[in-house]
Amino acid sequence: MGKLRGFKEFERIDETNVAVTDRVKNYKEFTVPLKEKDIKHQGSRCMDCGIPFCHSGCPLGNLIPDFNDMVHKGEWKRASEILHSTNNFPEFTGRLCPAPCEKACVLGIIDDPVSIENIEKSIVERGFAEGWIIPQPPKTRTGKTVAIVGSGPAGLAAAQQLNRAGHTVTVFERDDAIGGLLRYGIPNFKMEKEIIDRRVAILKAEGIEFKTNVNVGKNYSVKNLNTFDSVVLCGGATVRRSLPVKGIESKGVVQAMDFLTQQTKELFGNPIEGDRIMATGKDVIVIGGGDTGSDCVGTSNRHGAKSVTNFEIMPKPPIGRSEKTPWPFWPLQLKTSSSHEEGCDRNWLINTKEFITNDKGELTALKTVEVQWEIVPGQRPKLVEKEGSEKIWPCDLALLALGFTGPEQTIAEQLGLEVDARSNYKAQNYHTNIPHIFTAGDMRRGQSLIVWAITEGREAAREVDIFLTGQSNLPTKGNGDILSA
Repeated sequence: MGKLRGFKEFERIDETNVAVTDRVKNYKEFTVPLKEKDIKHQGSRCMDCGIPFCHSGCPLGNLIPDFNDMVHKGEWKRASEILHSTNNFPEFTGRLCPAPCEKACVLGIIDDPVSIENIEKSIVERGFAEGWIIPQPPKTRTGKTVAIVGSGPAGLAAAQQLNRAGHTVTVFERDDAIGGLLRYGIPNFKMEKEIIDRRVAILKAEGIEFKTNVNVGKNYSVKNLNTFDSVVLCGGATVRRSLPVKGIESKGVVQAMDFLTQQTKELFGNPIEGDRIMATGKDVIVIGGGDTGSDCVGTSNRHGAKSVTNFEIMPKPPIGRSEKTPWPFWPLQLKTSSSHEEGCDRNWLINTKEFITNDKGELTALKTVEVQWEIVPGQRPKLVEKEGSEKIWPCDLALLALGFTGPEQTIAEQLGLEVDARSNYKAQNYHTNIPHIFTAGDMRRGQSLIVWAITEGREAAREVDIFLTGQSNLPTKGNGDILSA
């Protein structure tokens, strides 16, 4: 695999970014692709490991050494076939996945790991440019019908797999465009929406029917789902976490997803609900240090915020891999995103105690306290406030990027579906307690990664196919074939 000792000859090279001063002026993607010879050299760094742990790091089981080798040899079309055999949407994961495969790369023990995610993105973009990625409608139809509720990565993956197995698939999306959180939850500067539209056009050409502005359980009765032979619920985990503190209802305290969704809708001239949320000229505080918080930082900078501050209640991670998360596990390690680089005062071990307002109910400041975590073996970590550490922070806009507590319960309640202790839709091998209804993605497993959503959509599709026909030729994890190419 790759060039013999290529990892010793070539250093890791990543895509560069457009300068901060230029990229914050718009909402376009700002990465600068590597030249073809440089990508080939990156593929050459793959070590021909005895046991390639990148496979276990990737929930999809992508055949990573195989497509790296094809890139090294310049066989790009074959690389695209191998990549698509296990991943329906590498153009999404190549931009948005945190790349657990790279954290499990054997080379990463002694050197910089292989740049797997960038190679993946380069392969799929080459595939689209060359016209290799084309619709693959099924040769025959089974006569079975399937409804997919939710058009995020789990729903789209399940839809494509089931359609290619010959079933007639209809995807319902409650928003005005296909993509779920990919559409309105991910800023355009991380993934331009034409990337979604390009893939959806292929799915439509393969025979999948999409229906937007259909909110199952609200403007579309769940009884209508009984007209389908099977149903796959892929609605995601969309119930947002809040803070039980004084002033949470103040004007200027906003959920991150409302902020991000509005920005994308306005960018494309789509109607938005409520007053326009702008960070322009404001002291912005983003509460939550994950990817959504980072997206709020980048968007606020593009609005022209006066200042952007980020709070995280957890300790600051180490710059290098923590001893508590050794290779090949996902590391506890400081992540500095491109949005952080654009301007952000980051603070750890900070807890918000109160949102302070003026007499009009408008947010003017935040009161915080420093905290620490007491660790007692065998017990849950305990949050302890530091006495005398209270502080007032000027703030006109507070963005709550605190993650999600689980899926909405409307459909479960109306269908009589069981849920687990964390409010996720309960399923055994993706089967709910109603025989013909399945669930996958964040709705089943809780808030997770895009790569897990695609994996769950693919695996659920196989279970549905077996339910409908008694058998399935759809691939299992890490075992691709023509049906998923």
